Amino acid sequence: MHDVFLYSAVLLMAIISVPLIRVVKGPTVYDRLLGANAIATKTIVLIALIGFVYGRVDMFIDITLAYAALGFISSLALAKYVTARKGEDA
Repeated sequence: MHDVFLYSAVLLMAIISVPLIRVVKGPTVYDRLLGANAIATKTIVLIALIGFVYGRVDMFIDITLAYAALGFISSLALAKYVTARKGEDA
């Protein structure tokens, strides 16, 4: 069972590269924001899987909750910044 979680973590790391392309090549800021949120969500799952692999789920769940809150707040802040700048340009 340990190997299943390990292989899942490796596969998830490969899947994270797909939204990374959208972050790098995104034509708009919104595409890049969406890609960054997808990477953050997949990273939360990856950290939880690492917790299962090491047998310390309780500690890693706390880390994932903090990372999720940080990702949510940064997404809100960036969205607010983008909409404020768009209002200045009009």
